[in-house]
Amino acid sequence: MPMRKFSIDSVSSPIEVIRSALRHKDLVLALAGRDVAGRYRGSALGNLWSLVTPIVMLAVYTFVFGVVYQARWHAGEQSTLEFSVAMFSGLIVHGFFAEVTNRAPTLVTQNVNFVKKVVFPLEILPWVAVSAAGFHFLVSFGVLLIGTIVLTGSLHWTLLFAPLVLLPLILVALGVAWLLASFGVFLRDLPQLVPIAVTVLLFLSPVFYPLSAVHGILRWVVLANPLTLIIESFRGVVLWGTVPDAVPLLAYFLIAWLFAWGALAWFQKTRRGFADVI
Repeated sequence: MPMRKFSIDSVSSPIEVIRSALRHKDLVLALAGRDVAGRYRGSALGNLWSLVTPIVMLAVYTFVFGVVYQARWHAGEQSTLEFSVAMFSGLIVHGFFAEVTNRAPTLVTQNVNFVKKVVFPLEILPWVAVSAAGFHFLVSFGVLLIGTIVLTGSLHWTLLFAPLVLLPLILVALGVAWLLASFGVFLRDLPQLVPIAVTVLLFLSPVFYPLSAVHGILRWVVLANPLTLIIESFRGVVLWGTVPDAVPLLAYFLIAWLFAWGALAWFQKTRRGFADVI
């Protein structure tokens, strides 16, 4: 597959965050497709596992929190299905971020053959991880929409805001992936530490409980979680039919953009030492 020239000089502009993917979009899509296909190669269900897995996890979490603990999202009588859909909406947002983050520390070390190739644009590897995670997110999102239709009989027009709500999270995921991919080359314990942090992040996110149920200093901890605003906004536009608050989302987007830009610059600066360490 032909590849265009690239530079490992310092990233000169925030636009480079997007250009890094657009310059090699065909390569990104090809590698992401290979990643998704390879994950289920040889299994009886094949790519159907991407649909079966979220449904099974939804059933497990619904039984534990909705049936055993009788958790509810709002005061008053609610069906278990309503709680399940509210919980699942947060779960798939966290799942997208978790998939990218958990893979990030080994993106370079598991692609040693790419490191040895001077012409290969290593900076696209996080884009590959985001694209593969995006595929699984879309499958789970389809399950969420079906559950919403079963629950309410229709979909809210505010669903159109969902891509705008998720865009800042994609930038954060890219930034985290560039940073962890770089650090993972030099710190080989990182692949063991990151899943622990991701699990902690899950329970510090309003996934199994509404933000209104958190009080005191713990509320500030949850609010500081980078997933909280996205989960709450995503749940609002998909389930509750509320228009997202533009001011905090815009501020989040700008910070996420700068973070991704800085992370890409760091990755490009440190990549010169990858071949020596690997």
